[in-house]
Amino acid sequence: MKIDIGISEANRSAIAQGLSRLLADTYTLYLQTHNFHWNVKGPMFQTLHLMFETQYNELALAVDEIAERIRTLGFAAPGTYKQFVELSSIKEVEGVPEAKEMIRLLVEGQEACVRTARSIFPVCDEASDEPSADLLTQRMQVHEKTAWMLRSLLEG
Repeated sequence: MKIDIGISEANRSAIAQGLSRLLADTYTLYLQTHNFHWNVKGPMFQTLHLMFETQYNELALAVDEIAERIRTLGFAAPGTYKQFVELSSIKEVEGVPEAKEMIRLLVEGQEACVRTARSIFPVCDEASDEPSADLLTQRMQVHEKTAWMLRSLLEG
């Protein structure tokens, strides 16, 4: 059935493509955060183990919201590791880094998600797609705050 929500198919497609990149970044960051939760060690173990758990749980909910918005726009959401690797701006980490390196990598991942989300706004504005813009704003707020909290652990 044809979708008639006041956004052209071309704009819906462009927004869905951007959201697919955000979904890939978010899922990659989720996997990285979960990996670090499992493998962190050292004097900050308890703090980081719990912090990473909170973060990966939030990311797990976020991937569902992003994927559902892509579906709402009438497109299939990417859902394979192969697609995520092709779409994500976040690269896989080899081995198990030390705790401070984990934090630094997670800051970079959070900031990458912000940049990806920000890059989608122009087409959302052009299409008057407020629901997608709202989702992007919410994601940016979470990622910026999380990056700040992680970054603060590296200062001093």
